[in-house]
Amino acid sequence: MFVLPPPPRYPTQAAYNAAVAAGHATPMIETNNILTTPEDQFLVGEGIYVLKEDLLLATPPPHPSEAPVINPNPLATNPQPATTGTKVSLLSLDARRPPSAFYRLTGAADLPGSIAEHPNEWRFSNDAKLSSDGEGRGTSVSDVGGPGSATAVSAPAFGDGNALLAPERFKDPNKRRKPKNNMTKSNSSFISRVIINEAFSKKMAERPHDGVFAFANINRAFQWLDLSSPTKSDYLTKILFTKAHCLSHDVNLVTKSSSHLDIIMGFSTGEIIWWEAMSQRYTRLNKNGVINKTPVSQIRWIPGAENLFLAAHMDGTLVVYDKEKEDAVFSPEEEEVRPNSQSTPPNGKPSDKISVLKSVHSKNQKTNPVAIWKLSNQRINAFNFSPDNRHLAVVSEDGTMRIIDYLKEELLGLYNAYYGGFTCVCWSPDGKYVLTGGQDDLISIWYPQETTLIARCQGHQSWVTSVAFDPWRCDEKNYRFGSVGDDCRLCLWDFNVGMLHKPKVSSHRQRGSVSSRVPILQRGDTQGTSPGRMRSESTISIVDADDTGISINYAVEPRSNVATLPPVLTKVADSDPLSWITFTEDSIMTSCKIGHIRTWSRPSDSFTQSNNGTSNVKDVV
Repeated sequence: MFVLPPPPRYPTQAAYNAAVAAGHATPMIETNNILTTPEDQFLVGEGIYVLKEDLLLATPPPHPSEAPVINPNPLATNPQPATTGTKVSLLSLDARRPPSAFYRLTGAADLPGSIAEHPNEWRFSNDAKLSSDGEGRGTSVSDVGGPGSATAVSAPAFGDGNALLAPERFKDPNKRRKPKNNMTKSNSSFISRVIINEAFSKKMAERPHDGVFAFANINRAFQWLDLSSPTKSDYLTKILFTKAHCLSHDVNLVTKSSSHLDIIMGFSTGEIIWWEAMSQRYTRLNKNGVINKTPVSQIRWIPGAENLFLAAHMDGTLVVYDKEKEDAVFSPEEEEVRPNSQSTPPNGKPSDKISVLKSVHSKNQKTNPVAIWKLSNQRINAFNFSPDNRHLAVVSEDGTMRIIDYLKEELLGLYNAYYGGFTCVCWSPDGKYVLTGGQDDLISIWYPQETTLIARCQGHQSWVTSVAFDPWRCDEKNYRFGSVGDDCRLCLWDFNVGMLHKPKVSSHRQRGSVSSRVPILQRGDTQGTSPGRMRSESTISIVDADDTGISINYAVEPRSNVATLPPVLTKVADSDPLSWITFTEDSIMTSCKIGHIRTWSRPSDSFTQSNNGTSNVKDVV
């Protein structure tokens, strides 16, 4: 039997030789997380934010089977293996009341007609969405309101009407199906090692009921942490994969309980793992790229679904999977085209429409995929579900943001970047506005209801990597959001639409509704699905609109017509490029490319102390 050699103890042989020759201590590869409390702070209008702690995740050494990279060229422009910085998914098992501002937000009557089409189909959930993945997913309005509340929003379930997608029901409503494979005893070549904390059972029994779990990726490792533990640097479970890097992950908020946690992970190899953390069991989906061979740039559970999740692949495709179905080779020719689907003609441009290769309403639902939507020939960088659980904002390397009614599988609008590609996206807590960050170092504030660009935010000096709203500082008129970027900066922004300089709308542009007729803009191709730092082309050519149809492709607004918003704070928050930001009731959390997770405590006299007297509750958004 062949036994793999032990992992290296030093980063590189060259680093070891140089240290020995200079008489210095040899640089060791750190195998344990490190928790420190460095001194740092920043001042905003409401007070001083203080750096509470810095948790450095241990970077795993390269797997022995990986070929070493000799003298890598940092300026090389050839495609690089897909990788990402540390992203974190936060989870609280204790259902908590969302920020009070959520109860003052607009109701369905103020939203576009396409949102309020099912007035009798209200969605309820006892699990307020107190989870964060760094991409702006916050508490869902549909989870905190009923038919009589101001925030109640209607939305049928995804795939509603297709009985083939209904999850299996058990006599015991608390019983959940587990994955079929034991991860700790797996002989799969995909998983290198699984390390479970020796005191796992004791830690789970003694943890507070309102504590917060964190799931984080770093290189080829994935860690499960308990941030409410006094020894939070000690992971509960650590999984090392052989060569694949986890690029995105998400926790199911519908099935979560003290005995069951469903986590999905998307990898640089295109494969997906459904992992049940409590039982340490897992299932591999899209094994060996049987459905799609390109890396998974982002993966999320579909709101309200127990089994279905959405994965964005780097070939410009969105794929819906069912965690409990087997995979099968997919052939578009076998699918029947629905009369109402937006199919792309052979000579059409994927950016103009959604090509529904397989509909969620298809009768062929015995195996994965559940649905496939082709958006573009270039990589999808991020997507985000709207709070009304009906719309999807998708940003791509081709410099476009698409607003999609994913329940109907229809494209509602396509918006163009000022320059380069979009890299991140998130909705405001009330679903009115959409933020996008891009390769133009700008953050754009969009108002999809009126197909309008409200403002461009200037403050970063490099690509923006993550944006998120702070729901504890948002109300019906004023909004606070944060952003981080490759310039290592944390920026905080406040905006009130009434205080912004109104843009001058040109006479030939017909804004005001999704049905406005405007020239179609088509972007030139970029570097394909390569995840390297090649800035997307900004060349735009005007294409004649279809005389028989209505254009939903909106042109780029000139800078002179759009308000410019400065940040209320710009802070170098780390020494390495930042990759994630989120807000909790008592802190701001950020992470960087090499694994630092930093927690910035809110001012001690924060307004949260006066909200219902619940300042001691560490809610997560």
